[in-house]
Amino acid sequence: MKRWLGKAEVVLGNHSDRLNAINIFPVADGDTGTNLYLTVRAAVAALGGAAPDTTETGNDVGALLSRAGQAAMEQARGNSGTLFAVFLCAAAEPLAGKSRLSAPLLAAALNRAQIRAWSALSEPVAGTMLSVLEAAAHAAQAVDASQSGDDSNHALGLSLDAVVEAAYQAVVRTEDELAQLHEAHVVDAGGVGMLLVLDCLRAAVLGEELQEELLDGLHGYKLQDPHIHEHMPADDGVEVMCTINLSPLNAAILRQRLDEMGDSVIMSQVGGAQGADDDDDESGVEISYRWRVHVHVPDPEPAVALIRSLGEPTDIAVSQLAIPRDDGQEPATLEPAGGESTSINQASPVPGQSRHEF
Repeated sequence: MKRWLGKAEVVLGNHSDRLNAINIFPVADGDTGTNLYLTVRAAVAALGGAAPDTTETGNDVGALLSRAGQAAMEQARGNSGTLFAVFLCAAAEPLAGKSRLSAPLLAAALNRAQIRAWSALSEPVAGTMLSVLEAAAHAAQAVDASQSGDDSNHALGLSLDAVVEAAYQAVVRTEDELAQLHEAHVVDAGGVGMLLVLDCLRAAVLGEELQEELLDGLHGYKLQDPHIHEHMPADDGVEVMCTINLSPLNAAILRQRLDEMGDSVIMSQVGGAQGADDDDDESGVEISYRWRVHVHVPDPEPAVALIRSLGEPTDIAVSQLAIPRDDGQEPATLEPAGGESTSINQASPVPGQSRHEF
């Protein structure tokens, strides 16, 4: 599993430019590859230096992936990065307490992941990485059923082959499932990213190389192809992300109000339930959960004010959707409400992207 995530980090880093080039949905901001890479990098960093038999995880595949997934969720970037973190956290759950991956466990993990990913979005859309993950899950379930629950390495190999093939076919279909992609004659960038992640899993488990030929026929993915997003209309507004502790009721309120303010709303739990503060009058009955929140809005101030009215968020980040096209151009700054200081995340600068945490 550590080899899988490490391989995914390298591969997504190598492919980030091409993924950015075809990124036009839900907004043409050309950052899907960068967001996926940085999110996977956070997952890998959470496991850095830890031996597989550490006290914290033992040989527990689920515990290791859960730790990686929570780190990815805390530092997730954009729609694609957030959905990858949801995928990782959800896939870890059926693997809890297991020392190895098997075909039945893979089917359970992918099914849990695709259900959680679809439900994380207020308005999920087919023809995206959601469809790719769903197709992969169905393929794993079909192989598991045909093999009658065989947990051998042979059955796992068959399942991984089927998963990658189904993911590839789903990526090809994305071009005709979304009008924007069909008009631009490209496949979905997030879908290709998920295909790469799943092929990395196959390669890591089977000890084989990536199937680079899978990418040959994908429209818009050749090195000589132009950056499609550069010719798309600029998107107004910003992306707001944060992490916050909320009760289930307040989480539902926040999702509803963010839906009214903007779009691309994603809310997903980070970890398990947490007790309310001791000085809270309702601490005996109210349980809170840690949530990762993502939304696209015209203006960040109302969204940030809403979030703060319901709790104390951490890592609030505001990024412009209409990013400068010239990498050498200094991005404009966004000032938070109340004249508070804004700190720029220097750990992983993204050329042309304005990202502000306050």
